[in-house]
Amino acid sequence: MSPSVPLQEMIRAIRSARTQCEERGVIQRECAAIRAQFRQADNGGRSHNLAKLLYVHMLGYPAHFGQMECVRMIASPRYSEKRVGYLGAMMLLDEKQDASLLITNSIKNDLSHSNQYVQSLALCTLACMGSAEMCRDLAPEIDRLLRASNSYIKKKAALCAVHIVRKVHELGELFAPAARSLLSEKNHGVLHGAVVLIIELCERNPETLERFRKTVPDLVQIMKGLVLSGYSPEHDVAGISDPFLQVRILRLLRILGHNNEGASDAMNDLLAQVATNTDSTKTVGNAVLYETVLTVLDIKSESGLRVLAVNILGRFLLNNDRNIRYIAMTSLQKIVGTDHNAVQRHRGTIVDCLKDQDASVKRRALELSLALVSATNIRSMMKELLIFLSSCPVELKSHAASGIFNAAERYAPSQRWHIDTILHVLTTAGGDVRDETVPNLIQLITNASELHCYTVHKLYRALLIDISTQSLVQVSCWCIGEYGDLLLRGECQETEPVQVTEDDVLDALETVLQSHMSSPATRGFALTATMKLSTRITDNVDRIRSVVSIYGSCIDVELQQRAVEYNALFKKYDHMRAAVLERMPVIEKNSPGHTNGESTGEALKETQGSRMKPTEPKQLPQPANQVCDLLGLLGGSEETLQPGPFAAPGLLTNTASTAGGDLLDLLGDLEPEPLTPAPIVPVYDKDGVALTLSCEKQSDVALTVTLTASNSTDADISSFTLQAAVPKSVQLHMKAPSGDSLPARGAAKVTQMVVLNNPNKVNLKMKVRISYSSRGSTFQDTVQIDSFPGL
Repeated sequence: MSPSVPLQEMIRAIRSARTQCEERGVIQRECAAIRAQFRQADNGGRSHNLAKLLYVHMLGYPAHFGQMECVRMIASPRYSEKRVGYLGAMMLLDEKQDASLLITNSIKNDLSHSNQYVQSLALCTLACMGSAEMCRDLAPEIDRLLRASNSYIKKKAALCAVHIVRKVHELGELFAPAARSLLSEKNHGVLHGAVVLIIELCERNPETLERFRKTVPDLVQIMKGLVLSGYSPEHDVAGISDPFLQVRILRLLRILGHNNEGASDAMNDLLAQVATNTDSTKTVGNAVLYETVLTVLDIKSESGLRVLAVNILGRFLLNNDRNIRYIAMTSLQKIVGTDHNAVQRHRGTIVDCLKDQDASVKRRALELSLALVSATNIRSMMKELLIFLSSCPVELKSHAASGIFNAAERYAPSQRWHIDTILHVLTTAGGDVRDETVPNLIQLITNASELHCYTVHKLYRALLIDISTQSLVQVSCWCIGEYGDLLLRGECQETEPVQVTEDDVLDALETVLQSHMSSPATRGFALTATMKLSTRITDNVDRIRSVVSIYGSCIDVELQQRAVEYNALFKKYDHMRAAVLERMPVIEKNSPGHTNGESTGEALKETQGSRMKPTEPKQLPQPANQVCDLLGLLGGSEETLQPGPFAAPGLLTNTASTAGGDLLDLLGDLEPEPLTPAPIVPVYDKDGVALTLSCEKQSDVALTVTLTASNSTDADISSFTLQAAVPKSVQLHMKAPSGDSLPARGAAKVTQMVVLNNPNKVNLKMKVRISYSSRGSTFQDTVQIDSFPGL
């Protein structure tokens, strides 16, 4: 190929290459020719060669050797070369390269050029790749151009000022007066640039936000002019006058009206006018309506206007475009807590979206449907959700099952309905439920004493039909072991009477024990149930003893240990078997940090209260026999408890309080000091993302560090990750974070626990890298932690 081949011929040759190797050969030969011509002092085809090099760069091949040629062409007085040089600078240079500093003076000169197109080239380049140093040096020139008489230049200068503000926040004050004056322009391009610049200034500085709230009447007038204006061929898009400018103005109004009643009142009429006059049959109109809805929901708007906004989202749900349906449900999800009744009116449409073929729409519809469940519609909504659960994609089954469990627990009309609903979920999606489902259902069953017979019959039938669903089998085995005697009686009034024999029950449990589908945990449930039946039946105790003895040599250690202990009950402690295997008492649901339904702090207060009033008479509810039964486990002691010599005659304190008081009395009358919470220290706060640290010392060399992140911005943060690095002699273990998303305005936080082991006791230091995505952009930052509180 000749070095003088035109750009079109080079493109044709590259595209005609049959293999990648042939393509590389063409590009290498052309790059060699371009490099040779760059070395020539008098080269008439500089712009031609650089254009070819830029095409090579677009294909992904290295083109860095053309950077200095870009610098030379930018300094050229010829517009044709200057244009290609600036284009090359925007593509081949960035702020991290030293070569970018060489063009600062050229840009400054071109910003004062008499030709508006040369000025435009300089403005576009600075807005594309200007570094912080370049922005500081050239900011006065941009401010001067913002006040120029040429609308074309003012539009470019406004967008360049946006880049400068993003790079150097403190320069925002320089552009605020000029940005305010641009709102009086008639040119839509200048207005668009001015609105974008004001949005950037208001998001960066609260003081600037307060200052620009005075411009709300001006913005309302501009918006009314757009809405009520007639046909303008220059700005019309599908019947809407300049929808791009309308969307930007609505976005700025949303920022200015947030948490401000005065600004919100000034724009209420305009928003109602836009919502009612905008055509919703085309995508352009829907874009303006969607931005209007977001503005109405984010400011302090009137209740009628909020209902109108929700109704617009309801119309979006009927749109054939899945993207519009998706954003409608996303918006409804955010306001369902504050405008619940308004969203409820569209419940039928939302439920219909569960049948959509698109997985993303299904997920949003599921989340919104679960949020709409209430005490008044629990039966109808649960019916739809259970139908969805039976046919939903595998990746949604776990989420759907968890949501149904939570809704049933909060709004169940009766215990029987609650139990039936959970059993239906276990039958439909038992393999996808979370681990805590089994203990939660067991706790529910134990509390519903009048439904024990009904539940055990229903679970027994479910066990005969299918033993592949592990969670359902575990609950069934537990229930049969606890209430097997009710099953054998066959006197259940809630269901059809079924005659079940002892052999039938034991056959079912043995089937579970021998099935290859049963997990070790499920076999443990079945073996325990079989053992418990030894006190509830009379004719098959020997069969149970033989089954238990078989598993005494099981390869599974847990199952083997259970079997050995149960064999010991049969042989050595047969007199205690009935007491050990009696029915479980009512199980109180525990939450994290609680014991038997009461917090440690509350228990401590009760104990202290009992010590503060030692003379208050309390009746002892005959604890002696119960305690003696417990002592009997150690050899059948016949001793009875006697009141201690410190008790007043005829007065006995409550057993639990006395026990707690005696333990506290080991240190005399010292009151227990409340636990001091670990100090929380802020370690990072930038762009609305904050990170705090707290430490808990486990031993002399072990330390648990808890990092807590929060988001105070108006935008949700996704893909949030924390990475940590420590000195080589320190061992680091990062546990799983609590999540990877931070909702806007601090609605939720993400915690990350880091365990540090410092055997050499070196000076602890830790670097933390913070990564996240917000508003479509990816952010990354690093912070070093040199001090750890509590050490």
